[in-house]
Amino acid sequence: MNDPNERIGLGTYLTPEEAKEFHRIFVTSFLIFTAVAIVAHILVWNWRPWL
Repeated sequence: MNDPNERIGLGTYLTPEEAKEFHRIFVTSFLIFTAVAIVAHILVWNWRPWL
């Protein structure tokens, strides 16, 4: 097991490498979600404009 002193922050159980990997996955999934939401809004706007 890893040395507890390698952990970052209070109350976290992630090593710096694990935190970087989690952050990368989080940012990627957020960007995919945002892209899907933008496409959905464009499609709905073409179907029924709301302004």
